[in-house]
Amino acid sequence: MSSRNDIWVVDDDEAIRFVLQRALRRRGYDVVCFENVGDVRAALENDHPRALLTDIRLPDADGLSVVDTLEKQSIDIPVIAMTAFADLDQAVSAFQKGVFEYLPKPFDLEQVLSVVERAIAVEVEEESLEEPGGNRLLGESQAMQEVFRTIGRLSRSDISVLITGETGSGKEVVARVLHEHSPRANGPFVAINTAAIPAELLESELFGHEKGSFTGAHTRRVGRFEEAAGGTLFLDEIGDMPLALQTRLLRVLAEGDYYRVGGRDLLKADARVIAATHQDLEEKVAAGSFREDLYHRLNVIHIGLPPLRDRTEDIGILARRFLVQVATELGLEEKRLRPETVKVLEGYSWPGNVRQLLNLCRQLCVMAPGDQIFPEDLPGDMFGAKQAAAAAAQWSDTLRQWARRELASGKTDLFSQAQDELERVLIDCALEQTGGQRQKAAELLGLGRNTLTRKLQKFDSERDGDAVPLDQVVGGT
Repeated sequence: MSSRNDIWVVDDDEAIRFVLQRALRRRGYDVVCFENVGDVRAALENDHPRALLTDIRLPDADGLSVVDTLEKQSIDIPVIAMTAFADLDQAVSAFQKGVFEYLPKPFDLEQVLSVVERAIAVEVEEESLEEPGGNRLLGESQAMQEVFRTIGRLSRSDISVLITGETGSGKEVVARVLHEHSPRANGPFVAINTAAIPAELLESELFGHEKGSFTGAHTRRVGRFEEAAGGTLFLDEIGDMPLALQTRLLRVLAEGDYYRVGGRDLLKADARVIAATHQDLEEKVAAGSFREDLYHRLNVIHIGLPPLRDRTEDIGILARRFLVQVATELGLEEKRLRPETVKVLEGYSWPGNVRQLLNLCRQLCVMAPGDQIFPEDLPGDMFGAKQAAAAAAQWSDTLRQWARRELASGKTDLFSQAQDELERVLIDCALEQTGGQRQKAAELLGLGRNTLTRKLQKFDSERDGDAVPLDQVVGGT
C-alpha cells in the first residue's frame, strides 16, 4: 500500500529540492525530500511513495541503487532518474534497472511534471484494475456509453485501435479492457510509453537487441513486440514517436515481421497493436511530424475519451466508487458524499481528469472528518473557486435586477450612480482590510493617496450632518 506522501525527491542540491517540492505541491502532490540514499533506505523500512525522483550522483551512493532496494523489498513504484552527467551508457544502465524515465539536467520543469503525471497515471490505472468484480469503466454519460458499445462490437476482433484523450482520462484502462474482451485475452498485455524512453533506446525497447549490437548491450534482450506475442501491445503516447522509428513500426504492421537491433533472424510479429495519444495526430500529419500512412494504419478504429469536465453526470458515480475502493485499500471507514458536495465536484474543471478525482478521493478518505464529506472538506482551490464563482454570479444578478428596476422607473444617470456606489463599497472594504490606513488602502485599490482622500471627502460631504465619515468608521487615518 502506498503512502499518502505521493512523491519522494532525492537530491543533494537544496535548490533543486526546493523547486521540485514547490512545483509538485502546486499540482496537488504530497512531497518528501531526502539528501542521500541512506535516508531513503531508512524511510523505506516503514513507508513508500507513489513515485520517486532521484539524482544519480549522490554523496553516499549511486541514486540508482535505490532501485535495487525497492526490488529487494518487493516495492513496485515508478522511479525517475535525474543527472547532470548524462551519457548513453548511463541511460542504458538506468533503463536496464527498470527506471520509468531518465531526465538529464538541467531539465524543463514542465517536462518533469509531465513525466511524474504519466508515472502516477500508470500506477493508478494498474491499481484500479486490481479491484475485484464490477466494470472498471464507469459512466452513464452518452460518451462513455458509446465507448462501451464500441468495446462490445470489438469483442470478437483483434483489429488495430487508436485511443485519444487528455492525460488522466483512462486510455490505458480502455486498452486493457479491449484486450480482456478480445480473442487474445489469454495472452499477455504489454504496455510501453513511447514518450518516456529516449529515442536512441526506443527501437531496442520495441524490437529487442542482440548482444554487442551497441554500447551497453551486454546480453540479448527481448523486445516488447516479442513479449506481447499472442496478446496485445499497447503503444502509449504514440504521437511522440520519432519519425525514423515510425517508418520501422509501419513496416512491422504492414508486413508482420521484424529484426532485433543488430540481429539477422527474421521474427514474426504476433501482437495486436493498440495505440493512444493526447495529441491531435491529424495536425501532426499536416505538420509533417507524423507519417500519414502510419496514422491510417493505426486509426482503423478510433475511440475518443472525453475529459471528465465534459461528462459531469459521471463525476458522482466515479467519486462514490473511488471512495469505496480507497476505504477498502486503506482499511478505513467508508465515507459518503453529501449532495451539495457532488454539486461542487460537478462544477470543477478537473484538469487531471479521472486520475485527479481518484487522488482527491484518497485525500478525502484520510483527511475528511466524520463519515460524510461536506463541501468545506474539499481543497481550497476547489471549494473556494466554486464559492467565488457563485458569489460573483449572485452579485451580477443583483446588479442586473437593480438596473432593470431603475430603468423601468424612468431614472437616468444610472452609470454615475452605480459608479459612485461601487467606489463607496470598494473604499469601505479596503479601509476595513487595512485597519483604516489610507495609504495601504489606496495601494490595494490602485489609487494615489490624494485621490483616495478626495473621494472620501466627496462621500463625507454627501452624508447627513450627523453621519460619521467613512474612514472614521474603521478608526484610522
